[in-house]
Amino acid sequence: MSFNQLDPAIPVHVLGKGDGYAFAMIDYGQEHNLIWVTAIDETGEIWCAPNPKVRLQPNWSMERTSWRNDEDGPDRSTTNGDALPS
Repeated sequence: MSFNQLDPAIPVHVLGKGDGYAFAMIDYGQEHNLIWVTAIDETGEIWCAPNPKVRLQPNWSMERTSWRNDEDGPDRSTTNGDALPS
């Protein structure tokens, strides 16, 4: 098992919880998902989210303007490809 503090924190979206910042990651080994320790912006809650439930937030400068194939992730793209603010 390893615990890694992320510096800087990574802006993420946790499906079903909302936007936040992952500030640590837990790796229990090859038979387990990575766990992202995340502070949720709206509620201030800290959640340990499994890797399949975590998405990077859109980033216009990285040309990552929306998610694909997510059941409940927000669609933050517009018709011209610009990401909408959170």
